[in-house]
Amino acid sequence: MSDFGLSITATDGAARTGVLTTAHGDIRTPAFMPVGTAATVKAMTPEAVAETGADILLGNTYHLMLRPGPERIAALGGLHKFMNWQKPILTDSGGFQVMSLSGLRKITDQSVTFRSHVDGAKFDLSPERAVEIQNLLGSDIVMVLDECTPFPATEPEAAASMRRSMDWAARCKAVWESPPGRGLFGIVQGGVYPDLRRESVQALTSIGFDGYAIGGLAVGEGQDAMFKVLDGTAPSLPADAPRYLMGVGKPDDIVGAIMRGVDMFDCVLPTRSGRNGQAFTRSGTVNLRNARHRDDGGPLDGDCACPACQNYSRAYLHHLVKAKEILAATLVTWHNLTFYQDMMAGARAAISAGDLQPWADGFLGQYAGDQQ
Repeated sequence: MSDFGLSITATDGAARTGVLTTAHGDIRTPAFMPVGTAATVKAMTPEAVAETGADILLGNTYHLMLRPGPERIAALGGLHKFMNWQKPILTDSGGFQVMSLSGLRKITDQSVTFRSHVDGAKFDLSPERAVEIQNLLGSDIVMVLDECTPFPATEPEAAASMRRSMDWAARCKAVWESPPGRGLFGIVQGGVYPDLRRESVQALTSIGFDGYAIGGLAVGEGQDAMFKVLDGTAPSLPADAPRYLMGVGKPDDIVGAIMRGVDMFDCVLPTRSGRNGQAFTRSGTVNLRNARHRDDGGPLDGDCACPACQNYSRAYLHHLVKAKEILAATLVTWHNLTFYQDMMAGARAAISAGDLQPWADGFLGQYAGDQQ
């Protein structure tokens, strides 16, 4: 079994491209991870997800601990076998979902107790249990349990939240057994406060992790504030470890983060938008509900090789969306995931060629982001 690690093959400014080696295969970076929250990428088969070019997908500890349960998944051979995905899997620790359960959860320095949104059953999630669950799932990349700092938060609130997360990170590392080909990632917190972000980086790097995530962003602070945090955080993270920006996001956010040295991304946006009739194309977003598409016999995106663009017209996709046919979710999601993977492939090629800035200018110039 291969050791876990990142090999950088080229850089362009702060941006990097390379290969992250894991127990279940290599991940080309920068990488976008489709979100498979409950052991499925909604509206897609695992084979279809792989065809979009994805090297890795994301599962979620919170949802999988509620149903079907980590012990059951382990007894059935682990998450890879359970969902028939043999490539790498990263599992989010569930902290974000638990923290979202306002009124249903209680947080202490020891753990978070909460009631399931499914059936009201009571759970206790500690840092140690979060690692245990992800080990039972067989995740290639395991995330520490953290407290997701809300936005906005005062500096004292952000400080207390971040320091609790750093204590939890140390507890996660203490029970981590470093299985071959698998990695444990710490999560930088601290809100929009530079001093707190620096303190968080120092705490995590002194503990030592296989990779480092930047959390607590894309929660309402705006792109400028997010990029300022990245400018102050990414360069201080170990150069030989992968950097993961959690929950981001929009194509222009991803391109900007790649240029600031981020290696990994995830977001529900391409799949959620696909289920709601919104498509991402090279010339901006397309709302397939709009009547302007009903007589359009052309493809959704003439430069896209996905089945939706190769085999169907905008008029047909408009019809499926308006008729609320299940096939609409599949085809538009398939297209959106292909668009995101094509974007990542373009960034990797541009970094390797040393022309990331011209590529980014061209991509962002064409991608207006305006609905059609």
